[in-house]
Amino acid sequence: MSKHETINYLEIPSRNLAASKAFFSAVFDWTFTDYGLEYTAFSNAGIDGGFYASDLTASTETGSVLVVFYSHNLEATQIKIEAAGGMIVKPIFSFPGGRRFQFTEPAGSEFAIWSDLTVSESI
Repeated sequence: MSKHETINYLEIPSRNLAASKAFFSAVFDWTFTDYGLEYTAFSNAGIDGGFYASDLTASTETGSVLVVFYSHNLEATQIKIEAAGGMIVKPIFSFPGGRRFQFTEPAGSEFAIWSDLTVSESI
């Protein structure tokens, strides 16, 4: 059941729906349901959402919201992202409470991955 007045769904632009689907399936094990040629919904992501066909991308340089994932092992997740065609746009850096990096998926939208310092150091 959806909870009143909480974030319920995300919609993200994609210049290439097939590439976005392949990337997020390979790296994060997301599943997809297509709704026509210009929209695909995702699940198994922690929050449901979808990708819509667009010439635009989500990027912090243009003021877009940044979707941030959590990982127990940044380095292992980075390897998976690069193997699936993602590009690292900000290498791993520390911040108070953890470490993170930012990447673009093959269709161009930007995301980030973070991890606790204690978790990353212990793996």
